[in-house]
Amino acid sequence: MAVPEVDKKMLGELEAMGFPRPRATRALHYSGNASLGAAIDWIIDHENDADIDEMPLVIVDVSIGSPEPFYFTEAMKIKAQELRDQARKKKEEEEKKLEREREKGRIQSGKQLIEAKRSLEENERKRNIEFRKAEKEEEKRARERIRWKLKHDKLERRVNVGLPPEQLVAEERTPAVRIEQNPFPVRSVAKSERMRECLRSLRRNHKDDDAKVRQAFQTLLIYVGNVARNPNEEKFRKIRLSNPLFLDRVGSLIGGIEFLELCGFETTEGGEFLYLPHNKVDMATLNSAASELKSALTNPFFGLL
Repeated sequence: MAVPEVDKKMLGELEAMGFPRPRATRALHYSGNASLGAAIDWIIDHENDADIDEMPLVIVDVSIGSPEPFYFTEAMKIKAQELRDQARKKKEEEEKKLEREREKGRIQSGKQLIEAKRSLEENERKRNIEFRKAEKEEEKRARERIRWKLKHDKLERRVNVGLPPEQLVAEERTPAVRIEQNPFPVRSVAKSERMRECLRSLRRNHKDDDAKVRQAFQTLLIYVGNVARNPNEEKFRKIRLSNPLFLDRVGSLIGGIEFLELCGFETTEGGEFLYLPHNKVDMATLNSAASELKSALTNPFFGLL
């Protein structure tokens, strides 16, 4: 067996193109040394052959024109093995390089996937923030609508009972005032006792609702204080009996209207108002009323003993 003879020039050109000598030799041999193009076509057609990088061997006919047989020497065998090892090593290196490229591709794809996921989460977070913001705005608008509706209903109720829109606001916002007592008050002992008994009666009749009683005492103190501080202001000396605020805090409680009458208020004709005429404003009586109310507010046992 021997390596077949091939065209040396074409063999050199194939090697210069990067083909291993065994592959180039095999291509030239099996393409019949026809041409460089034919050898390249053969390589392309047989690139997946398992022995493509093995040096081809052909039988040598030594019986004709050969004085002695041709034998492969040990050096030739070693050289052939080296060529096979080189081809295998080159193939392994190419596979490793290809694997590294594939690994780089996987890493790059992983990075792109992570970045896409992060971008998606960030967009989702922004959408949630915008959604919560929109919800808060809607809640705020809803509260404003409810507040407006309550205010509108309140004004409508006032109009229905004949109250001007401003009066209730003034009455609700009038702060409790501290009425300084005259160091030498001139007051009727009998009237003071009647006021005290009136407040006791109010407390006993509503003993199960301390908050209601306390609210009534505070409201009466506001009415009395407003008149004492502004005796010339008619709006503080005139109370509409149908006023919802007045009815809820004083008018509906037994003893509430009676206490105001002891302070000088009178029911007008038709029973629409409680009115304290300017010429009947008695500061001593008002101071006495304020004193009794303060005592009732500060004494936890008032009216219970």
